[in-house]
Amino acid sequence: MRLRHADGTTVHLGYCTNVHPAEDLPGIVAQFDSYAVPIRERLGVPVLGLGLWLAAPVAAGLAADRAAVHRLRSELAARGLEVVTLNGFPYQAFQAPVVKHAVYHPDWSRPDRLRYTMDLAEVLAQLLPDDARRGSVSTLPLAWRTPWDEDTRRRCRDNLDALAGGLAALERRSGRTVRVAFEPEPGCVVESTAQAVTHLREVDTERLGVCLDLAHLACAWEEPREAVARLDAAGVPIVKVQVSAALESADPRADEAVLRGYVEPRFLHQTRSRAGRATDDLDEALSTVDDGPWRVHYHVPLHADPIPPLRATTGVLADALTVLAGGDTARCDHLDVETYTWGVLPPERRPSTPDELAGGIAAELAYARDLLTTLGLAHTVEANR
Repeated sequence: MRLRHADGTTVHLGYCTNVHPAEDLPGIVAQFDSYAVPIRERLGVPVLGLGLWLAAPVAAGLAADRAAVHRLRSELAARGLEVVTLNGFPYQAFQAPVVKHAVYHPDWSRPDRLRYTMDLAEVLAQLLPDDARRGSVSTLPLAWRTPWDEDTRRRCRDNLDALAGGLAALERRSGRTVRVAFEPEPGCVVESTAQAVTHLREVDTERLGVCLDLAHLACAWEEPREAVARLDAAGVPIVKVQVSAALESADPRADEAVLRGYVEPRFLHQTRSRAGRATDDLDEALSTVDDGPWRVHYHVPLHADPIPPLRATTGVLADALTVLAGGDTARCDHLDVETYTWGVLPPERRPSTPDELAGGIAAELAYARDLLTTLGLAHTVEANR
């Protein structure tokens, strides 16, 4: 969906397809028909934006085959779909039975992470709608926090410099601007906006910046206005926003039984207390339950409350969108609803059919759209692609 900010900026709102498991082109196109088209139809919009996730082998194949990218763009256009942003965080197998720490590999000290991200940028430059101002690729926040030493830091910095150079060359060659956004996440080298400033303030900020995931922001117990001001003061741009909500417990001792229903084997659910206790997964946090409140890195549907008495951090989400989109200037033009955990929700909250999943994602997008229109953004008619 496209919305128009009062300053004239076109704000793109879509959903991230890393919720779907397909890792080959036929499967990706099939998921357009199973999910994206029904979502677009439910929302009643002529064009739906996708934050497309392409596993590394697919990205490499497309980057080497312009005709294949052209066919993919045609498949999108035929269904009323468009892509201005890609999710380049998971390298592959993101919906495998067990993901956990594997999602952080390869990290930015490795040449294959640089190669994958440049493949995505090459593909996105060709997929962008003709009238799109620019594209974005979100990626992991350098690496998991351990091991992290001076040699790893240096190799990361060298790869970021190579990335900026590659993006500049791509822009000269294609005429399209693609920026890469590093996404602070609990447990990583860059977990907070303060750490983002430390690690990114000296990079090429014309092409590199931050992906502000609002569930992660909540888990870091950051106040949105202060976080945005901190990035602004350091000159680190907010390239992309993941519109997401985390799980919150006001009283973990009383909520322990309900919290255990959210323990699952696929993803890490880093847990942070307001008092500063940090654990790398929810089951670890529950091994010694302390005073709350807790926030859990568990992306929960935006429009539906978690199992009571738990709640979602949608208050942080609303505050952040007010700062980012409610003022005189649009602070970010790429917004992506990213609830990738539908398949691991407690059984009573988990969709059992593609139609139910499409309905849930459409409801999330409607929730985000309505928040943005309340802030003064207006619907806009999508141009031909």
